[in-house]
Amino acid sequence: MGRSIVVAVDGGEESIHALTWCLQNIVVVGTTADEASSNSGGSVKGDTVVLLYARPSPSIYPAMDGSGYLFSSDIIASMDNYAKHLADTVTKKAKMACSSYPNLKVEIKVQNGDPRDVICEMVEKLGADMLVMGSHGYGPLKRAFIGSVSSHCAQNVKCPVLIVKKPKN
Repeated sequence: MGRSIVVAVDGGEESIHALTWCLQNIVVVGTTADEASSNSGGSVKGDTVVLLYARPSPSIYPAMDGSGYLFSSDIIASMDNYAKHLADTVTKKAKMACSSYPNLKVEIKVQNGDPRDVICEMVEKLGADMLVMGSHGYGPLKRAFIGSVSSHCAQNVKCPVLIVKKPKN
């Protein structure tokens, strides 16, 4: 039976590199009935790749900001539309990376919230067999201030976690 592999994507080069590396080195692509009949063996149940994008929660905007400017509903709607467009763009880019594997089952999940929480919760909810993530390569000082999503997930999910670093060119 195929595995469920969650790949966290965020639009950065690091996450696309991690997805590509996963597709080339980890994923087992299933065969169709036609392909199975031409081979000596039976059909193979391939892995399922779940592309997970954690969209930051919509901010709650006060009626007035600190300088007295009023946020109109048009501005708030425009910001929300941008967040949805960004999620669509990121997931389409990731799905395109999977397009050279026609028999690969790909699912897309977009969830609102902090990436640390969203990724850990979805891996648990989906019963994933593996989590694959890219590494932004932050140094220790920056990681101390903003935290590391991959470190948090590696410590908190129950399945194996593969953190793929993009080579420096």
